[in-house]
Amino acid sequence: MKSGILVFFYLVSAFLLGQEAPTGVYLKVLGTVQDGGAPHIACKKKCCSDLNAEEINNRKVTALEVFDTATEKSLLFEATPDIVSQWTTLRYPLQGIFITHAHIGHYSGLLQLGREALGAKKIPVFAMPKMQSFLENNAPWSQLVTLENIVIESLENKKTIRPIKAVQVTPLRVPHRDEFSETVGFIISGPHKTVLFIPDIDKWSLWDEDLVLWLNKVDMAFIDATFFSSEEVQHRTISEIPHPLVQETIQLLNTKSKTFKNKVYFIHMNHTNPLLNQDGDTTKWVLKQGFRIARLGQQFKL
Repeated sequence: MKSGILVFFYLVSAFLLGQEAPTGVYLKVLGTVQDGGAPHIACKKKCCSDLNAEEINNRKVTALEVFDTATEKSLLFEATPDIVSQWTTLRYPLQGIFITHAHIGHYSGLLQLGREALGAKKIPVFAMPKMQSFLENNAPWSQLVTLENIVIESLENKKTIRPIKAVQVTPLRVPHRDEFSETVGFIISGPHKTVLFIPDIDKWSLWDEDLVLWLNKVDMAFIDATFFSSEEVQHRTISEIPHPLVQETIQLLNTKSKTFKNKVYFIHMNHTNPLLNQDGDTTKWVLKQGFRIARLGQQFKL
């Protein structure tokens, strides 16, 4: 009822302003930062200490919303530590949450659905087999299942499902540090456009799929940009966190056409990543190469 009233006032406002209210299926960026967020815990570097209030407010952990104006339903991709603020921006009632893997930035927000917070009723959580087993057999996550705050919906690699009428979602296995679960990206298809979402992956060369072939199949791709360069990693060995550096991804794709490169949106940026600075020289360089950078609030029709 509440969502219907909001839609009514939105339509009336659009009419009074002489604007046509958007209809269809949309994807919205709810966050762009790596699991630890920004400012990062215990970080005393300028990348954290120099942030102003607006920058802090805009640096949410990576998540996407897909919503359908016809059915007034939303889907959430990732349950992040920032789920409370991200939840308030959801366009319509939530019909399900898709989880890529069991690292804190991607599933820990599920705790907010429990009896201490939302006390949710049977929210579908879409998960791969090992992720499902992890949630069902380990506290405190298992309590969410026992109390039916969430209901696990099983996913299979490359098997397409239709969680809402106009949207298809296909999980795609990717190599990553799979201590507790497998890791997937998602292929998200609306009536007109298809998106590839891979926030976490090891080096592209370790994947048994071809990134270029997948980019040829989709209209947009939101892909792992955890680190721009190895210079950001000073307290750990880069081999321990083998994400594809943005520099490497650009080198891999740089001979492609501008139209091809325009499909790529870098996302899931570590707090040290200079691409988080919208006005920085590194950001300007990446954009000049023909690539794009995901930003909070961006919205795309699918």
